[in-house]
Amino acid sequence: MTDLSQFIAGLPKAELHLHIEGSLEPELMFELAQRNNVAIPYASVEEVRAAYDFSNLQDFLDIYYAGADVLRTRADFHDLAMAYFARAAADGVVHAEIMFDPQTHTDRGIPFAEVIEGLLSAMAAAEAEYGLTSQLILSFLRHLSEEAAFATLAMAEPWLDRITAVGLDSSEVGHPPAKFARVFAAAREKGLKITAHAGEEGPPAYVHEALDLLGVDRIDHGNRALEDEALVSRLAAEEMTLTVCPLSNLKLCVVNDLADHPLDRMLARGLKATVNSDDPAYFGGYVADNYRAVAQARGLSRADLVTLARNSFTGSFLPAEAVARHVERLEAYAAG
Repeated sequence: MTDLSQFIAGLPKAELHLHIEGSLEPELMFELAQRNNVAIPYASVEEVRAAYDFSNLQDFLDIYYAGADVLRTRADFHDLAMAYFARAAADGVVHAEIMFDPQTHTDRGIPFAEVIEGLLSAMAAAEAEYGLTSQLILSFLRHLSEEAAFATLAMAEPWLDRITAVGLDSSEVGHPPAKFARVFAAAREKGLKITAHAGEEGPPAYVHEALDLLGVDRIDHGNRALEDEALVSRLAAEEMTLTVCPLSNLKLCVVNDLADHPLDRMLARGLKATVNSDDPAYFGGYVADNYRAVAQARGLSRADLVTLARNSFTGSFLPAEAVARHVERLEAYAAG
């Protein structure tokens, strides 16, 4: 695995499914809590790590939202994003499309500007320091109302030229994509790309809704689409990108063992799968860790890994000329 591990580390890749709040490591949580005089219910970094032992999406979300409370100022959001970009660059990531959850912060009284300006400053710094480009995806929280999503879209108006897409995350079961069809239509009218979490804990029907009612440009997760043969055929025919997150799937019991992960079956069925880290501070690994873990568990070849990396570029929201440059660099790496 050592040679393959080194190959993965150097493999040029994009990350398309990363929640920036989910990259909050316990050490930074403690540092920001002290900086902002925020009380947290943990006495040590070790206690925080112990609290990360959850087995379902809702338990994860509970600690995720609690941890986010230490994020108060644009400097906090800058530092959070820069910590992620440093890890991503070390993992061979040359482009990242990062999701952020403004409602997690605005509902606590944090101004939208504090959140997005901190992220934007880190994105500029990461490009200058690492040559790593990035784009922003504004994610609506699906357990909240359509009205709240519309309010958030309105709040984002001054920054829409710096936001690439809108997404849909948080508790999936009981909150189908249909609930947000109108706000996604409004976002598309404003020129934004569309993505949505579907088929993680929710049924294949949610993937159908994401396609038909939201008009998504890609699907986040999508594992349960494999339960519907017609849906698999459609996703393959439409070359719909799936942003798969192996270690997240394991941690949240979407799969019981990585040996059972469907990633290679997705590729075999012609699905345009990619590998991503989702919420790496909580799920035990950044993007290269995800590549290594699933490669070892499923016996993926170098050709499979190159396919996954190629999909990450062609499935990105980058302009065609940038995609072509990245794919050329990837092919040169693979040939070397």
